[in-house]
Amino acid sequence: MLLDANDCQLVLVDYQARLMPAIAHGEQVLERARRLVALARLFEVPVWGTEQVPDKLGPMPPELRQACRQVLPKAAFDASDTPLLRLLQPAAAPAGNARSLPKHLRKPPEPTRATVLLAGCEAHVCVLQTAMTLLEHDELEVVVVSDACGSRRDRDRDAAFDRLAAEGVVLVTVEMVGFEWLRSARDPRLAQVLAELK
Repeated sequence: MLLDANDCQLVLVDYQARLMPAIAHGEQVLERARRLVALARLFEVPVWGTEQVPDKLGPMPPELRQACRQVLPKAAFDASDTPLLRLLQPAAAPAGNARSLPKHLRKPPEPTRATVLLAGCEAHVCVLQTAMTLLEHDELEVVVVSDACGSRRDRDRDAAFDRLAAEGVVLVTVEMVGFEWLRSARDPRLAQVLAELK
């Protein structure tokens, strides 16, 4: 399955001020996240964010935070104590016939975006546990952007990727995302995508 920008949502997991200095290759991970966010903006992919106990670990960098439709504070590692799942799933169409509904309820619901891309820190804790929770919902396809994920130790990050792949999570890179969303060298956004990826 190739990624389709019109079917995707992006969740940025815990790229926080006090956590990132401890992440192996943290600056590279943040740079990949910035490029991923730039691609999401270009292709109009909704972006959500989470922050693990932000009063202790601080906020995400402003350029990532500003890209998010909503940033959800959390204490559980898997984001289960936030409204994330509700935000990722489309709103149900209101019941009743169109004439009986108030005008503001007559518009059709937003189309489903069933592919959820996850990127963030730590790969073996919050990213892994969030992915596992999302996998319980059959209507969602879970994809982890591996080069935009990090852990304090490379071995923990790599073990997370092994486990995620074994559970059916698709692993991709930022560059794979960009070219799959682009699909063709004839797309007028090619130069912008190349500028982000090079």
